[in-house]
Amino acid sequence: MVTLAEVARHAGVSASTVSYVLSGKRPISAPTRQRVRASIERLGYQPHAGARALASSRSRIIALMVPLRTDMYVPVMLEIAVAVATTARAHGYDVLLLTGEEGPSALRRVTGSGLAEAVILMDVQLDDERLPVLRVAGPPSVLVGLPADPAGLNCVDLDFAAAGALCVEHLAGLGHREVAVIGESPGVYARHTGFAERTLRGLRDRASELGVRLLHRPCEGGHDAVAGVLARILDERPGVTAFVVQNETAVEPLLALLRRTGRAVPEDVSVVAVCADQVAAQASVALSSVAIPAQELGRRAVERLIGRLTRPDGDGTTGVELLTPVLAVRDSSGPPPPR
Repeated sequence: MVTLAEVARHAGVSASTVSYVLSGKRPISAPTRQRVRASIERLGYQPHAGARALASSRSRIIALMVPLRTDMYVPVMLEIAVAVATTARAHGYDVLLLTGEEGPSALRRVTGSGLAEAVILMDVQLDDERLPVLRVAGPPSVLVGLPADPAGLNCVDLDFAAAGALCVEHLAGLGHREVAVIGESPGVYARHTGFAERTLRGLRDRASELGVRLLHRPCEGGHDAVAGVLARILDERPGVTAFVVQNETAVEPLLALLRRTGRAVPEDVSVVAVCADQVAAQASVALSSVAIPAQELGRRAVERLIGRLTRPDGDGTTGVELLTPVLAVRDSSGPPPPR
């Protein structure tokens, strides 16, 4: 590997001059700076990342905390993570991916060591135990999610409450008055995961306003679990004419089970989902759905964070930003069958 001393010899300057050109800590004349830059490019010199971080007190690394839990739909989480990494790289930052469930201890370890100069948190819970660490002495951070109390935090997310309300409005507008919700796994609600709780709140509030009877049941993924939940729903509410699904792993089993019980979609029963767009579009019956804008969330999270890192005042990159949900109407929703 080319060393700083070799660059200095090639440019005919001292090693300290090369160092000052790289760090910008002292003014160097334009001709000398251009000569050093030309030597760096000609020799292919790459400054050592650790030394550069020590010299500048900046590692140019963003830590991304994304616990990959078995009861979460991992492809959406990874799509956000890829968007974070791609956008960060475009701004000259690398991403350190933390996929464990250590919570506050991992956050303290990474930020306390100076390994990362900023943090993005995903899988945010309403009372997330990582937030006190950020509020007390944390680095610049962005949450992809919304806790119960976002005061003093930098958050970006889909407006899941509005997404839930949008699903109910669509079905009520078609004439449905008995709606069942097949939700995420029970563990997601037990942790009070923000997106699931907020969607449910939006569903319930709008259903109450529109006079729609709503029944919510959590559901594990897989055919057997969906079969059990569907049987209980139809037993409790035999008049159900529509389903809202917020569980990607339940989509295809539900459609298959409805066919098996002689219920055509959408002639006999409608199905609307809050899910990844690819899941909705490629289902056996193309689903009317509110998409999760994973790539947009990842991109905006990084851009808000870069705003905090490059401008001390944040320049409008603090607070809460909720993306407006959009419902795409496809083949799975229609009026209820005549009584």
